[in-house]
Amino acid sequence: MRKADLVANISEKTGIAKVDVLVSLESFFKEVKSSLAEGENVYIRGFGSFIVKKRAEKIGRHIKENKAIVIPEHFIPAFKPAKVFVEQVKDKVTALPEEEKID
Repeated sequence: MRKADLVANISEKTGIAKVDVLVSLESFFKEVKSSLAEGENVYIRGFGSFIVKKRAEKIGRHIKENKAIVIPEHFIPAFKPAKVFVEQVKDKVTALPEEEKID
């Protein structure tokens, strides 16, 4: 499902204009991004948490030059689903179609 599909589904189910749904969705994304950029996690009960994870410094390899490089410690955004959310997905999804399987 793409963002356009999500907007269309919400609009259809709620009766709210697609433009208004899109503005609301974009505002939500913007708030989540700005909160994470400030180091503040976003918790949504029953859905999950948007969190900032710390990645430790590590040694990587520049393949073309065959040299070891230091990758500094950094922070990345992550999503941790709520237990209720995970259980709903486990109960509903039995198997992924062949083209959607993750290797």
